[in-house]
Amino acid sequence: MKNNMNILIIGDIIGKSGRNAIKKAIKSIKKDYKIDLIIANGENLAHGIGMTQKTYKEMLDENIDFFTTGNHILKKPDIFPEMEKKNTKIIRPANFPPGNPGIGYQVISKKGKKILIINLIGRIFFKHDYDCPFRKIDEILDKYKKTKLDGIIVDFHAEATSEKIAMKHYLDGRISILVGTHTHVPTADAEITKEGLAYITDIGMVGPTDSVIGVEKENIINSFLKQTNFKLEVASGRCIFNAVIIELTGRTTSKSIELIQTIID
Repeated sequence: MKNNMNILIIGDIIGKSGRNAIKKAIKSIKKDYKIDLIIANGENLAHGIGMTQKTYKEMLDENIDFFTTGNHILKKPDIFPEMEKKNTKIIRPANFPPGNPGIGYQVISKKGKKILIINLIGRIFFKHDYDCPFRKIDEILDKYKKTKLDGIIVDFHAEATSEKIAMKHYLDGRISILVGTHTHVPTADAEITKEGLAYITDIGMVGPTDSVIGVEKENIINSFLKQTNFKLEVASGRCIFNAVIIELTGRTTSKSIELIQTIID
């Protein structure tokens, strides 16, 4: 068994367009890069907002091992039974207020390694009053401080770049991977820090290029022009596939991070 682990982390998958792009791209990427573990953000799987049993199982069939989510995951109650299972493969932000369905972190076993995966959500620019993600991550890491782990991965689903970068400095030397999701736009700051943390502010999305972050562009443009609500309609056509490949080396260290960006016709 090799010591290191190649992990593919995929940005927000947007509706049917994104799911179709996954079907076209993921098998060759897994083979070409010798991927050991695939994680994706699935909060936009079902027509751009939320997740259903059907869309979840559709993506499981494409060899995605585990799903993080974000602010939209509670929009479709159909998925709640899967979120409540003991060995669930779907987590929601851990700093959602108490009483919400699901859990915010999970230890999984893959290729003989134990990986702790944690989901957090930011507070800046969101209308809901989420619990503090910084205090919540402290609580979770303290719970697992004596547990033997081969890696700790955090998906920070947040809007503000400053909040994500602050979290990078807060967790440097304490976890192995911190990726940002939510904006659907990839950032150009992938790095391995001095302490060995693999980091990127936002992975981006798997969704249609001829759109506004995955949504029909005319609807969004009209909402800006007229200051009215818009209909959330996932666009069609060719897609951008955004993901990162990270070589994980230990509980708090990674060796490399590479942004994967390709057009899927």
